[in-house]
Amino acid sequence: MPKIALVHDWFNEAGGAEKVVREILQCYPEADVFCLFDFFNQANRDYYLFGKKTHTSFIQRIPFVRQQYRSLFPLFPRAIESLNLSDYDVIISSSSCVAKGVKRNAKQLHISYCHSPARYAWDLKEDYLRAARTKMTKAILKFFFEKLRKWDFNTSDRVDYFIANSRFVSERIRRFFNRDSTVIYPPVDVEMKVSAQEKSDYYISVSRLVTYKNVDLIIEAFRQMPELKLQIAGEGPLRSRILKKLPPNVSFLGYIDDQTKQEKIASAKAFIAAATEDFGISVVEAQSYGTAVIVPCVGGYAETVNSKTGVFFHQKTVEDMVATIRKFDADHGMFRVEDFENNIKPFGVERFREELKTFIDNKIQQHFAATSQ
Repeated sequence: MPKIALVHDWFNEAGGAEKVVREILQCYPEADVFCLFDFFNQANRDYYLFGKKTHTSFIQRIPFVRQQYRSLFPLFPRAIESLNLSDYDVIISSSSCVAKGVKRNAKQLHISYCHSPARYAWDLKEDYLRAARTKMTKAILKFFFEKLRKWDFNTSDRVDYFIANSRFVSERIRRFFNRDSTVIYPPVDVEMKVSAQEKSDYYISVSRLVTYKNVDLIIEAFRQMPELKLQIAGEGPLRSRILKKLPPNVSFLGYIDDQTKQEKIASAKAFIAAATEDFGISVVEAQSYGTAVIVPCVGGYAETVNSKTGVFFHQKTVEDMVATIRKFDADHGMFRVEDFENNIKPFGVERFREELKTFIDNKIQQHFAATSQ
């Protein structure tokens, strides 16, 4: 039985990438887990990691890292390369930043489940630079983004096989790394939780409060629609900035537990998102509550939403979002439970486990058959 190392970027907040880690461990429970740093509480550790302790990098020992880890990204490449995986036969990386850049030897097999090439090194770099508050900060960020970009490209050859979490990410892997990949959609609980029901009078957005999620864009759109109500749930580094400029028709919920989230989404008029998502698990989940979605026609959303389950705005501008939401609100379109169910069926958990394990087991068998000759 090959010895397996599972490498994830970090464990801080639980999100879609951590759900993927959980399912990889369902397939390979004997795997040891490595990461840059780990701040999971015990409840998250028990659920996502089945109680496993992780092997962390030197980043874990830096004072105040829990509050300042985003500022330490220039150290991430060196930190991920410092992890010693020499005792393992197979490396499975779960990567949206630097996990795929771990060092390995010629005998090891490395399969990377790529949630995204590092966003701030590639196509979302300009979004992060625009958020910089001073010219000096922007110049420093630009320098380190370029260094990360070169490292990210140069270390792509440390991966034997890429798995992409969507066709959108597969195309980006080809464009940025000049590598092929196999698409295996991430695991989502696609069981319909509710039947179509009468909706309340508010729209909802549930998101981490980070730059690329464009929550400020959604807020600005509702500022121009004072007759409509919006509720925002989530936490993140942009919290204080967002709270400073909330219009009266926008309510901030902060962090909400899963039960509250389900109730809020199930009774909302629609679920709204404005990012260029690699896949977008939350939008698939929203459909499982019988709630239509309003999203940009970009990225993974083009693969997870159709005209029977939501509406698209075609430009990520306040004006286009306002026009789309107002039209949706006026039309009161009829959405059917069976349309939601049929659309999200291909993204289920059991399907993920079967596709992933079949792919990895086949590559392990091929690799060790070749190296034994």
